[in-house]
Amino acid sequence: MLCFAGIVSTAQPGKPAITLDEYLNTTGINEARLSPDGTAAVIGTETPNWKANSFRHDLWLWTAGSGLKPLTHSGSEENAQWSPDGKWIAFVSDRALPGEAAGDDGTPSNGGAGEGDKADRLWVIAVAGGEALPLYREKLDVHAYAWSADGASIYFAVAAPLTHEQEETQKTEWKDVIRWREQHRGDLLVKQAVAPALKLALAVEAPEKAADGKKADGESAATLPAGAETVAKCAISISEIAPAPDGKTVAFVTAPVHHRTESPKDFEIFLLAGGGGEARQLTHNEAIESMLKWSADSRWLYFTVQAAAGSLEGKYRDVQGRLYRMDTAGGKAENESIERLGAGFDGSWDSYVLLPDGRELALGLKGTEDQLYLVEGAKATKLPGLAGSYAGLEAARNSNAILLRHSAISRAPQVYLAANPLRPDQLAPLTNFNPIFAERAQPEWQPYTWKADDGRTVEGVLIFPPGQKDAKHLRMLTLIHGGPADADGNRFGADWYDWATLAAANGWLVFRPNYRGSSGYGDEFMLEIAPHLVSKPGKDILEGVDALVKDGYADPERLTIGGYSYGGYMTNWLITQTTRFKAAVTGAGAVEHAANWGNDDETWDDAWYLGGQPWENAALYQNEAALFQFDKVKTPVHLVQGGADVRVSYLEGVTMERALEALGIPHRFLVFPGEGHGLPKNPWHGYIKLREELKWLQTYVPK
Repeated sequence: MLCFAGIVSTAQPGKPAITLDEYLNTTGINEARLSPDGTAAVIGTETPNWKANSFRHDLWLWTAGSGLKPLTHSGSEENAQWSPDGKWIAFVSDRALPGEAAGDDGTPSNGGAGEGDKADRLWVIAVAGGEALPLYREKLDVHAYAWSADGASIYFAVAAPLTHEQEETQKTEWKDVIRWREQHRGDLLVKQAVAPALKLALAVEAPEKAADGKKADGESAATLPAGAETVAKCAISISEIAPAPDGKTVAFVTAPVHHRTESPKDFEIFLLAGGGGEARQLTHNEAIESMLKWSADSRWLYFTVQAAAGSLEGKYRDVQGRLYRMDTAGGKAENESIERLGAGFDGSWDSYVLLPDGRELALGLKGTEDQLYLVEGAKATKLPGLAGSYAGLEAARNSNAILLRHSAISRAPQVYLAANPLRPDQLAPLTNFNPIFAERAQPEWQPYTWKADDGRTVEGVLIFPPGQKDAKHLRMLTLIHGGPADADGNRFGADWYDWATLAAANGWLVFRPNYRGSSGYGDEFMLEIAPHLVSKPGKDILEGVDALVKDGYADPERLTIGGYSYGGYMTNWLITQTTRFKAAVTGAGAVEHAANWGNDDETWDDAWYLGGQPWENAALYQNEAALFQFDKVKTPVHLVQGGADVRVSYLEGVTMERALEALGIPHRFLVFPGEGHGLPKNPWHGYIKLREELKWLQTYVPK
C-alpha cells in the first residue's frame, strides 16, 4: 500500500493568489463507494456548468488497472450503488429515456412540459461496459433504493401513483390549487427483478402501444413497472432501505411526506419480510434515525442519530451524533434491544462502516478534526491518522479495504483507498481533482482558544493571508458557520458558503468561532445554546473578537462579520449588539422567530431551541430576535436570500431589508430566483453572491 507522502506539505513562496473564477470552478466529490471485493470504486462529482446555468452530477469508475475514467456523463447522476456481485452499478438520474427528446443539458423535454417533465428514475450500467439502461420507463421519482442480498432484485420507494380518475379530478376540479397536506400521498416499497426489467428496456416498443396513451378508470396514471411487486405501503415517505444479508427481511426508515420536520415521530425504523407483508415498527422515540446497516448474520441492525437530530434517551435534545445497534430477533423490549455504541467518545459521531469480520469503524468529530476510530462496545480507539479531516467512509462487502476522503484547510479533498482499515494514515490516492489549489499561494492557519465570561473554554480557527502567519493588526472577517450543530476546523472548503480561504487570499485574517451549540465539544457544550438561541453563542463570538484584539491579531478599527444560514442568524443578531463591525455580509438568516418557526422545514428543532412553541414562550421568541433591536444597528449590510428557500423564508430577508431601509442603514439585498437554502440550481448565483460580498467588505474596510 502506498503511503501518500504528498498529503503533508507546506505552502511555497512565490505562488499567485487564487482568483474567484478558479476558486468556484471546482469539482466537488459528493460520493464514493467501494466495490464488494474492494478492487474498484464508483465516485460521484458535482461541477458547475456555466453555459447551462446548472450543476453537473457525474459518475466515475476507478479500477487498479485503468485508474479513473468517466462512467456516466448525461444529465444528473447520483447515489450509485454496487450490485452484490460487483458486476453492475445502479444509480438515480433525471436523464432522458432512449427515444425521448432532450435539451442541451440532457434533461427530458416531452411535449414542451419543461421542468415538470423530469423524473428521477433508477438506471443500471454494467461495469464491464455498455450503455446505462433504465430499470423502468414510467415517470416515477425514486426516493430510496437498495439491491437485494442476492442481487437479483432492487427494492425502491416511490410515491403511490394516482389513478387516472384521481389525476383527472385534480386537473378538472382543483386546477393548480395546492391542497396543503390533503393532497400528499405516502410511498410504496416496490421490489423489481433486474434481469427481466433490463430485457424489457432493450426491447422495442410496439407502434400501436406507443401511440395509445389512454388509460381506463381506476388504472394508475403513472403505472408501476411491469413485473414490479409492491411489498409494503407506507402512509408517509421512505428515506432509506436496507435488505438483510440473509434475504429474509428488509428494514426501512420513514420520513414525512411533506419533507418538513414537524415531529421526530415521523422518522422511525420498520422491519418487513423480504417478500412483503405487514411492517413491524422497531423504534418509538424522539430521534431521527439514519444510515441503516446489517451485521453479517442479519441479527443486528446498526444505525446513527446524527448531531442535532434528537436523542433515543428520553425527550428530544440536540446532542452530538451517536451510534446504535438493535437486536432484531424479537422478544425484548425496545429499550433492552437497543445498545448505544462508542458512548465513551466525547465528540460527535458521523458515518460508520462494518468490516466483514464485524468490527465497526466510525468517523468522529472532536475539536477541529474528523478522525477515524475503532468502536468496540462503549469504547472508541482513535486510529493513526493524517492531520486534517476524513469524510465519506465506505467499506467493501467482502474485503477489509476501506474508502475515504481526506482534506485539510489548504489541501483539496481526494478519494483514497486504505488496504488496512486500521491504518487510515496509509492511503493510496484514487483521484486528483482541482490541482489548481496546489498551484496557488496557500493560507496558513492555527487553532485559537479563549475564555468566555462564565469560564468556559471556546475554540475557533484563525486563517491568515498567505505569507502572513502570526502577523498582527490585520483587518479581520469573523465568518460564522451554520448549523448551529457544526464546527469549523482543519478541512477544505471552496464554495459560496465556505469561502474563508478565498477571503484570506484577498488579505483578510479570517476568524471562525466554534461557539456554544457547535458539535465536537461534548453534549453539554451543544446543549448550552438552549433556550438562548442567539444571545448565548453571540457572547462567545464577541468575546473571541475581544481576545483577538487584545492579543494583537485583529485591528479593532477594521473588523467585519458575516455568515449564512445560522451564521446569518448570528450576524443579524450581533450587529444589534455592537457597532464595532464596519461591514456585514449575511444570508438566509432569520430576524425573528415566530414566522420563521411557521415557515422553516425544521420547525420542531426551532421550537426545541427556544423552549416551546411561540405561544408557549412568547417573551423569549421576541428577546432572542434581532428585529426588535434593529434601532441599534449602524453597520452597513449586504444581504442575500434564495427566492424559494423553505429553511429560512426569503421573506425574512425582505423584513430585514425593510428595517434597514427605514433606519437609513446602507445596505444591498440580492434575491436568487428559484433557489432553495443551498443555492443548488445555478452556479452563477453563488458566484455573484461571493463576488459582491468581497466587494462589499473591500468597500468599507480597504486594504
